[in-house]
Amino acid sequence: MEEASQQEQILKTHPTRRELCSLKVALVHDYLVQDGGAERVLSALQEIFPDAPTFVLLYHKSHAQAKGRTVIPSFLQRWPLALRKYQWYMPLMPTAVESINLTGFDLVISTTSLFAKGVIAPADAVHVCYCHTPTRFLWQERFGYLSNLPYARIFHVFAPFWFHELRLWDQLAAGRPDYMVTNSQTSRERIMRCYRREASVIPPPVDTDKIQLTTNLGTYWLAGGRLVKYKRFELVIRAFNDLNLPLKIFGTGPEERKLRRLANKNINFLGYVPEGEKVQLYQSAIGFLAPQIEDFGITSVEAMSAGKPIITCRKGGGAETVIDGVIGRHVDVQHWEDLRDAVLRFDASHFNPATIRAHAEQYSRERFQSSIRKFLQRTIDEKA
Repeated sequence: MEEASQQEQILKTHPTRRELCSLKVALVHDYLVQDGGAERVLSALQEIFPDAPTFVLLYHKSHAQAKGRTVIPSFLQRWPLALRKYQWYMPLMPTAVESINLTGFDLVISTTSLFAKGVIAPADAVHVCYCHTPTRFLWQERFGYLSNLPYARIFHVFAPFWFHELRLWDQLAAGRPDYMVTNSQTSRERIMRCYRREASVIPPPVDTDKIQLTTNLGTYWLAGGRLVKYKRFELVIRAFNDLNLPLKIFGTGPEERKLRRLANKNINFLGYVPEGEKVQLYQSAIGFLAPQIEDFGITSVEAMSAGKPIITCRKGGGAETVIDGVIGRHVDVQHWEDLRDAVLRFDASHFNPATIRAHAEQYSRERFQSSIRKFLQRTIDEKA
């Protein structure tokens, strides 16, 4: 009865209220050529809107978020080597995004850390952007990005010109969504600094229900994720080269070969690990190491779901999810010696696995979907 009276009050306030299920919805994502936290958000949105097409710049047909879904790529999909060398086409991606035809859609939801926010929605549609972070290679990591590109010397000659133009477009594009959502207070502050826009914070979904709690203290340390430069895995390797303690690292990426050369024999690289095996890795670990300054830090929350404590930097989204002394330990400086000292002083028995698990559950997929539904309905009501 109480719920019915609330619905009646809403209808009185919004007599022309439209429910989400009655809207024609389009999802827009940067590209489906790798798997990460951004794809988790897209997957959760696809579950909410199973009939909504997903527009992307590029996609591998075997990608998990493409299977059983209507995925519509841009014209870049047909260009030579676009799927293997997609970084080459960065200067063309704004044009490709603007070429996406969204005619007839009532609600456009873009998920992006690159260009999807710049899609041009119909004038009478509501455009909500889930922005993971301002475009990293244009703002926070612009010099590191160049060093990872093939033929980097050639790109260094032309990059100052097209980086400037892309930054201008990126700021313009950030003004197009009607509403902006992000994953953490850290990303919210970055969005304000780079785009001068307010963003609401809704943490991304973590599949906490697929990871069981364990009280096992573990036999090795664990780190992992995409092996890219800004994740700073070299700090973990240098620390464990000195400690000579067992360390396992899962994941692949452009830094993998360099990191393998740097590592001693006590460090085991596992490459790509299926989700089921990853759960077992979390459960048998002493703790999880996250030296990077993350936007949020999904892998850390996954490790928490197994009851494992985290060592992370006292900056960024990881510091927001890890309560120092309760969920893990913070490292004040991003330096391998500080990380080494944190491991040396670490006592896993100090932490309660059940407390860590309970903390992780606030980031569940169900909670994300509930929060994003409420937010989207509120935006529709405001536009009514």
